[in-house]
Amino acid sequence: MAEVKNKQVVLKDYATGFPKESDMDIVEGTISLNLPEGSNEVLLPLTGYGVAKVLESGHPDYKKGDLVWGFTKWEEHSLVPSSQILFKIEHTDVPLSYYIGILGIPGMTAYAGFFEVGLPKKGDRVFVSAASGAVGQLVGQFAKFTGCYVVGSAGSKDKVDLLKNKLGFDDAFNYKEEPDLNAALKRYFPEGIDIYFENVGGKTLDAVLLNMRVHGRIVVCGMVSQYNLAQPDGVTNLANLIFKRIRIQGFGVADYYQLYPKFLEYVVPKIKEGKIVYVEDIVEGLEKAPPALIGLFSGRNVGKQVIVLARE
Repeated sequence: MAEVKNKQVVLKDYATGFPKESDMDIVEGTISLNLPEGSNEVLLPLTGYGVAKVLESGHPDYKKGDLVWGFTKWEEHSLVPSSQILFKIEHTDVPLSYYIGILGIPGMTAYAGFFEVGLPKKGDRVFVSAASGAVGQLVGQFAKFTGCYVVGSAGSKDKVDLLKNKLGFDDAFNYKEEPDLNAALKRYFPEGIDIYFENVGGKTLDAVLLNMRVHGRIVVCGMVSQYNLAQPDGVTNLANLIFKRIRIQGFGVADYYQLYPKFLEYVVPKIKEGKIVYVEDIVEGLEKAPPALIGLFSGRNVGKQVIVLARE
């Protein structure tokens, strides 16, 4: 294939603290898909999960025209090693964007974290933080399918309304309006929490520890409130792990990729039957990627943040 024009989002310098748009730049150049990988890259584009269409392939498992999802770069065209392609897309009767959301890493994360780590049973009381995000919104719906009572926290009235009125949560609250998170959790969980799906960390985790039930499970998926702090928040209520025999476990979704076919069997029919609602925050164009990334840390997005570079 001849050289083609290529646009990239590159990191200009190492980011300290919360990233800023000024840390990134949009550059334009060309790429030849026939050159050895990396040989024509001077600047380093950001990477992430993406959906791509194969234009040229030197691997027997992938042919021109195939749709795949896996690790891609923040650019219009990429040389992608086969080891970074996680799965070939077989179900094309759903939006392709779902493969970086409900049918991709967020969906697998919600499924593996809730079912394999959380070990839910009917009647469990479930609390989900960052509940309107790409993972949290699915955990809440999986919990309802299992017969659990589920409450979510989010950072705005609109997100709370979304959880209660569209995503099927039993209740939800705006954590920014709660001066005492311990009191808030006691209000929504007077009998305590069986499963906490942890996405934020810090003060929320500390309050949850006071409200867990005996033999409760804390599924640690993320701690977004802590990632870019120079001094992370301390957690002072860890003794409750002993008193209440709580199991707290972190996990990485890559440990559960072997469950992907089972996951598809579970979730695809529910999508087609309209039983699952999935909210995406879609922006068009690579130049929108830096501000979209920055917005994640302030909760500007609603649902899974998607950047569309090209449409079929």
